[in-house]
Amino acid sequence: MGNQIRTTILLGVMTAFLVGIGGLIGGRGGMITALILAAGMNFFSYWFSDRIVLGMYRAREITPGEAPELYDIVRILAERAGLPMPRIYVIPAEAPNAFATGRNPDNAVVAVTEGLIHLMDREEIMGVLAHELGHVRNRDILIGSIAATMAGAVMLLADMARWSAVFGGFRDNEKGGGLGGVGLIVMSILAPVAALLIQMGISRSREYLADETAAQLVGSPDGLSRALEKLGAYAGQLPMPARPETAHMFIVNPLSGRGLMHLFSTHPPLADRIARLRKRSVGGNGKRGTVKEPENIWERLSG
Repeated sequence: MGNQIRTTILLGVMTAFLVGIGGLIGGRGGMITALILAAGMNFFSYWFSDRIVLGMYRAREITPGEAPELYDIVRILAERAGLPMPRIYVIPAEAPNAFATGRNPDNAVVAVTEGLIHLMDREEIMGVLAHELGHVRNRDILIGSIAATMAGAVMLLADMARWSAVFGGFRDNEKGGGLGGVGLIVMSILAPVAALLIQMGISRSREYLADETAAQLVGSPDGLSRALEKLGAYAGQLPMPARPETAHMFIVNPLSGRGLMHLFSTHPPLADRIARLRKRSVGGNGKRGTVKEPENIWERLSG
């Protein structure tokens, strides 16, 4: 199924979901309010979702003069992928992580944390950036950004439901519009769970494909597999103040291992991803096999 079709389906499903929540909160009036909110969110999530997500993390665009080596890596990988040069942003966070966002390859952004730059070697950074450019080439970035924005809207309505339960839920029930207080509280708990389930369905298969694309772009899966090992180790040591609605966008889930969040992981298990990459790197006879280093890529980066 094409990503444009999937994006349209996602927008339709999330719109219906938001309208349904609005109806549960405030009856017909709530449905109309939620429909207006959904229409606005659809517009802004398509045109401005990248700016919204980057703003959440105070990401700053950097110039080639500020990070020439980082720019060289992204430029060469983008050339190999047949992509326009994306903008590069840095997130002020010690935890190593990265994501890509934007409407399409012509408007793509790759964002990395300061921790990723400081804690990874060049080959590992290359693997991570190739993974993110894999999302760009596979046209995953729009649907991921929209899911983040719409999930935020669901959680906003869930908060409204909780306040409605406190101040007006019972009265709405008596008038025949909306749920009673108990129902509103239950719905306010289930709505964020539903948003996370939608994110999971979008994200898990995309990560395997982006890993595969990264190995092809770099010519070796070794850097990415080592980076994933490090990212998994640092996830517990350097917690990142991430928003749950954007967790699916990162190369590894920044919320992994926090309370019950591991039950709703938006990513495949890191061990499975690493195992797939290592299987690609090592042949059945134990020798390096199936992936060859692309011509001149290391020389170009060293020159």
